[in-house]
Amino acid sequence: MSGRPGRVEGKVCVVTGAASGIGKATARRMAEEGGRVALADIDAHGVGVAAGELVDDGLDAQSFAVDVSDPGSVRRLYDEVANRYGRVDICHNNAGILLTDDTDPVDTTLATWQRLMDVNLTGVFLCLKYQIPHLLNAGGGSIVNTASMVALIGSASPQLAYAATKGGVLAMTREVAITYAKRGIRCNCVCPGPIETPLFGNLFGDDEEARERRMVHVPTGRFGTPVEVADAVLYLASDEASWTTAAALTVDGGITVAYTTP
Repeated sequence: MSGRPGRVEGKVCVVTGAASGIGKATARRMAEEGGRVALADIDAHGVGVAAGELVDDGLDAQSFAVDVSDPGSVRRLYDEVANRYGRVDICHNNAGILLTDDTDPVDTTLATWQRLMDVNLTGVFLCLKYQIPHLLNAGGGSIVNTASMVALIGSASPQLAYAATKGGVLAMTREVAITYAKRGIRCNCVCPGPIETPLFGNLFGDDEEARERRMVHVPTGRFGTPVEVADAVLYLASDEASWTTAAALTVDGGITVAYTTP
């Protein structure tokens, strides 16, 4: 790191879904840029390993276990972070799931629908509910939600419940941004395209044909990486985006503006 201050220098940053993928990459980028990072995930062991890797590299990080679908668990997370660091400045609401049996309205079961709602939509709502008071106590801050390109366009393969949750995340982002703009809180979201994460890989398993069917829609000819999304989150979280709120930043290799078919 150069002699200049980091882009989130000294800020207390909370990242959910930080055990792997986009959350893990974002936690590292924030720590590298001077953040004091609280990594949170339902996978207590995995997030502990992720935080340990940052500490081993001389970065400021600590792990916390959280189930974003459980109100008590979410409330404890933000209270514990505030008690540990004295404040909360930046929140990346990233925890989410994909389920392989989430398809069209006929075949998607109510249980699958409800599970995705509980984690991807209610989970973000609960994070907002319990983090915003801490941000206000700190005099303001920045929230970045992880939505998806499917909040903006239809998916090449049906993912009804997932798309509905991410559309909801986008709508909540705009509502929070408007509500708290004059109180010093910015709220934005990233809308990633297909990213090479363990979660995304689980959709395909060893089915290379399925991967190729998805790849044909990507103008750049490749899937994205977690770090490429993390850099976008870092920008939105930092003061470099001080006049940016209610934005949906696509990080998708051009998918949402392309008409590419097999």
